[in-house]
Amino acid sequence: MPATSAPILACRPGCAACCIAPSISSPMPGLPNGKPAGLPCPHLDEALRCRLFGRPERPKVCGSLPPSREMCGDTREHAIHFLERLEQATSP
Repeated sequence: MPATSAPILACRPGCAACCIAPSISSPMPGLPNGKPAGLPCPHLDEALRCRLFGRPERPKVCGSLPPSREMCGDTREHAIHFLERLEQATSP
């Protein structure tokens, strides 16, 4: 019997926890040294969507963090808290 993959989770509108809570060490337009944890990415639009999505300037790390049930939970607050804990656990 073939293995089934988990369903792909869509981003929660108006969340952007993954664009706020973690640090980004990769350079991006306007931030040659990346983004510190807890600072909203300046490339979020008014609806909290990424203006760099699909563009080559978007840091690779952003595309490597797909939404998941574990990370996103049922609320934006859950996602921010999860990512803050992940950030702390992986900080040098």
